Amino acid sequence: MDTLRILIVDDEAGMRAAVARALDGFVYAVPDMEAEVRLAVDQAGSGEEALAMIAAGAPDLLLLDHKLPGISGLDVLAALAEQAPDLLTVMITAYASLETAVVATKRGAYDFLAKPFTPEELRTTVRKATRHLLLQRQARRLALEKRQIRFQFISVLVHELKAPLAAIEGYLNLLEDHALGDSIAAYDGPVGRSKLRVDGMRKLIMDLLDLTRLESGQKQRDLATVDVGLVARKAIETVAAEAAARGITVDLACEGEVTLAADPGEVEIVLNNLVTNAVKYNRDGGSVAVRLAADDELVTITVADTGIGLAPDEAARLFGEFVRIKNEKTRSILGSGLGLSIVKRLAQVYGGDVGVTSEPDVGSTFTVTLGRAGVAQETAVLP
Repeated sequence: MDTLRILIVDDEAGMRAAVARALDGFVYAVPDMEAEVRLAVDQAGSGEEALAMIAAGAPDLLLLDHKLPGISGLDVLAALAEQAPDLLTVMITAYASLETAVVATKRGAYDFLAKPFTPEELRTTVRKATRHLLLQRQARRLALEKRQIRFQFISVLVHELKAPLAAIEGYLNLLEDHALGDSIAAYDGPVGRSKLRVDGMRKLIMDLLDLTRLESGQKQRDLATVDVGLVARKAIETVAAEAAARGITVDLACEGEVTLAADPGEVEIVLNNLVTNAVKYNRDGGSVAVRLAADDELVTITVADTGIGLAPDEAARLFGEFVRIKNEKTRSILGSGLGLSIVKRLAQVYGGDVGVTSEPDVGSTFTVTLGRAGVAQETAVLP
C-alpha cells in the first residue's frame, strides 16, 4: 500500500480540520493500476509556512487556497515552479472564476476545486489527482528502466563484439607482419579462426534483428501449415557435418504427423537453436534425441543431449538476453547469448512456453510447446 502525503494550505483552521477529517487515513484502490492508496494529511495556515514545509520535505499533493494572508496561493504556485516543479497542486477557493482558474493552470495547478465542496467531492478530486500522480511516477520509472536496459544492452553488445574484433585484429597483424614465415599454408589457421569470429558476429547481428522485430511487433508473419518434422530434419542436416566430425549421433522421432499454423521461418529458428545448441554443448561421442509430438492444442518439441549440462542456478537464468553460461567447459564455445531468449519469446508468441531440465556432466533436455492454432492474440506483440 502506498501512503501519499497531502498538504492542505488554508488560513481557516475549520477548513483545514474538515479536509483532514475527510482525507486523513482514507484508503482506496486504484483498480486499473492494481494499487491501494492511504492518505496522510499535513496542514499549513499560510503560504510562507507551506513553502517552508515543502522545502523541508515535499508532500505528494498540495491542496492550496487562493486567498491567504501574506503571499497568495498564486504566489505559492509561482515559487513552486522553481522549488518543487513536479508537485501536483489542486487550487481551492471561494472566489471561483474563469480568470483565476486560467492563471492557476498556467502557473502549474493540476485541478481546481471551488468552495464550498462536500467531502465526497473532495475525495473524488483527490482520487483523480493521485491517480494522475501514480501514472506520472510509473511513466518516470518505466523511462528510467528503459534507459538502464538500453545502457546494459549497449554495454553487453560492446563486450560481445570487442573480443572477436580484437582476435581478428591480432590475426590480421600476423598476416601483415608475415610473422608466420613465407609459407602461405602457415596462415590458413589464422584465416580460418578469423572467419569463425566473423561468423559469430554475423549470427549476433541476425539474432539481434530477430529479437528486435519480435519485441517491436513489426515482424511480418506468413502463416501456413508447417510440417514440424520436415523442419526438424532440415535443422539436423544443418549440424550433420559438425556432429559427424565429433562422433555425435542425432536421432529424430516423430509421433505421427506433427503440424501447426505458423510462420515457417519462426519454427526453423526454434528448431535450429535447439538442435545447434544440443550439438555445440555436447561431448564428443555423445547423442542428441529430437522428439516431436502433438495433441489437439499443442505441438511439443523435446531436444535431449548428453552434454555438459547445467547447474540449477545456471538453468534458472538461461533464457535471459545475452545469457551465456561461462565456465571451464564452455569458455571456448562461441555464441550470441540470444538464441534461447528468442526461442522463449517465439514460444510465447504461439501461446506456449519453453523449459529445461539439466544435470551437470549428464546432459540437458529442452522442451518447447507451441499452440497449433497459430499466433496467440494476447502475445502477438510482445512488451
